Amino acid sequence: MSRRTATMLASTLTLFALLCAGLFIKVPYSEMSPGPTVNTLGESRGEPVLQISGHKTYETSGHLNMTTVRVTGADYDMNLVEAVYGWLSHDNIVVPHENLYPDGKTEEQSTQENAEEFSQSQESAKVAALRQLGIPVASRVIVASVVKDSPSDGRLHAGDVIRSVDGSPVKEPGDVAKLVTKHKAGQPVVFTVVPAKEAAAAEKAHREPRGTEKVTITSGKSPEDGRAVVGIRAGTDHTFPFTVDINLADVGGPSAGLMFALGIVDKLTPQDLTGGRFVAGTGTIDDDGKVGPIGGIQMKTIGARNAGARYFLTPADNCAAAAKETPSGLTLVKVATIGDAVKALEKISKGDTAGLPSCRP
Repeated sequence: MSRRTATMLASTLTLFALLCAGLFIKVPYSEMSPGPTVNTLGESRGEPVLQISGHKTYETSGHLNMTTVRVTGADYDMNLVEAVYGWLSHDNIVVPHENLYPDGKTEEQSTQENAEEFSQSQESAKVAALRQLGIPVASRVIVASVVKDSPSDGRLHAGDVIRSVDGSPVKEPGDVAKLVTKHKAGQPVVFTVVPAKEAAAAEKAHREPRGTEKVTITSGKSPEDGRAVVGIRAGTDHTFPFTVDINLADVGGPSAGLMFALGIVDKLTPQDLTGGRFVAGTGTIDDDGKVGPIGGIQMKTIGARNAGARYFLTPADNCAAAAKETPSGLTLVKVATIGDAVKALEKISKGDTAGLPSCRP
């Protein structure tokens, strides 16, 4: 055997051994890649993504696509070869596992949290959209959840509307904790509530809930600081003047809020917001229409461009990161509120794009 042949054979065997080793060496990383996009003006699995009844709607055109990111599961053990491939890939990102699953969250816990955030984002999208159009939306403070075996377990229920605590009116979720902690642990706290059953019936009928009852809770002691607690988490619920349903399965997290809100605005507006253009985007949204940052922005811009988008509505706080690697042919549009996004869409629909607020690295 010649020296050259022996060297090539040794190199091949070494490479093969390294490859085999890489397949068995586990590394603490996870992978993010572009996920599917969905047109909020269109259909998903044969059903309209947005269904509105009880109010006049208008024909729409073009696209207002929400974007997603695929991530490896919490229980997935990435090997070294996969990590290296991900690092070299242009469309994927390899990140520390704890970035996606902090505090040792399981797959089930992460899925549950994402589902809750997705549900809340839909609620806020409806509120922001209607308020953008000047349509009143009534809000109220509710019992969002009850801690098991707490003083409130079996006395208060998720969905109860909290009118007052000890006779003091409750206007914001934070008011509840402030009023409860005025007590010493062991003292009674009197809640005036509308039962959840009546609240649900009122929401279905698009009216304000009525009929209250008083519930006295003997407060407990917080193990952290000894303050009085009753074992509930307060939240906000709304009464909508008509029905807006968002139908989309297998999606989690809060980042579709902006695009849901814009889809609702478009369907309730005589003017065609997109003018037939293909617009995608992302961003959380709160009840007041403020757009918040999201994760995986680069994966979402890639997914949007692959789907055919020409414009991408980008949360202001994500602009710098998104602008570092903007896919060719995609224009990033900076937005901080739903109002910013509506104004941008009006310019895009008219082809007046020179003055669009842009993202810079």
